Order: sequence, then C-alpha cells, then structure tokens
Amino acid sequence: MRSLKILIIIILFSNPVYANMKNAFDFKFDSIDGKDLNLSKYKGNTLLVVNVASRCGFTNQYDGLQTLWEEYKNKGFVVIGVSSNDFNQELKSKEEVKKFCEVNFGINFPMTDITTIKGDNAHPFFKWAKDTSGFKPKWNFYKILINKSGQIEDTFSSMTKPKSTKLISAIEKIL
Repeated sequence: MRSLKILIIIILFSNPVYANMKNAFDFKFDSIDGKDLNLSKYKGNTLLVVNVASRCGFTNQYDGLQTLWEEYKNKGFVVIGVSSNDFNQELKSKEEVKKFCEVNFGINFPMTDITTIKGDNAHPFFKWAKDTSGFKPKWNFYKILINKSGQIEDTFSSMTKPKSTKLISAIEKIL
C-alpha cells in the first residue's frame, strides 16, 4: 500500500502541469481587464472560485456573489468569477461580459477572461481541482471554496445559492 502511495505521488508530481502547482495560489488566469489575475496575490485569503455565464438561468446568482464579496472582503475573502462559455451561455467577448456584469449586477469582484473549464483544454486550475478533489463543474455557477492554505475546502453545485446557509457557514468556518 505504501509503495502505491509513493508511486501515485511520483506520477502526479512528475507531470509538468502539476510539478510546481501544489495549491490554488499557484495558478493564474487572464483577467477580464486584460491583465494577469495571479491567485498568489490572494495567498492567505479564503477564495470562492465560481464558473459564471451571462445567459444562464443561474445568472441572477451574481447578486448573491457580489453581496458575499462586499460582506466578507474585509475579512480576507475573495470571490473570483471565472467567465466560461463551456455550456454555450456566455457572451462573445470579455468586453461584453464585463459591461453586462457591471451594468446589471454592479460586479466589482475579480473576474477572468472567458476561460475553458472542462475537458482536455480546461484551464490548469480546473484540471488541478478535478485531480485533487474530483471536482468537475457540470454547469454554470459551480463553486469551489479554497481555504487559506490554498486547498479545496468544499465544492457546491449551481443549486447552492451564494447566500445559502450551507455556503455561508462553510465560508465563516474557514475565514
């Protein structure tokens, strides 16, 4: 059994995608503003990473995400919106997404450019999430709660609303 564990660790860390990526803070995205969104900037904070889309039945969750951000950002909590068209419900450009989010929901938490979150071309963060916890978004507004050490604390489907007791309790527990 011990040999199997050692073999798995060797295989995992010999893969160039994961060799230097041990936690969420090791990843970066392209931001919706055209700059780098390096998660290392948030090291020591609690993160809620959410794959979002502008034309989804769950898009109204932007309101709750913005409220969470406003209520907890001074306590070391960061919402990261990962715009994705993997379910064919996102606008065509990051500029359209940014305008839509600002005008309709007043979003000012960090957001990424339109990003692939599933399949072979998934962003390395989502490959890491799948490989380390089995998490794989099955729709828009899936949520990954990252603790202050950069590890996945919990995951939530789009059915879990941002202001749900379940999600808020999980956030408050690790803040």
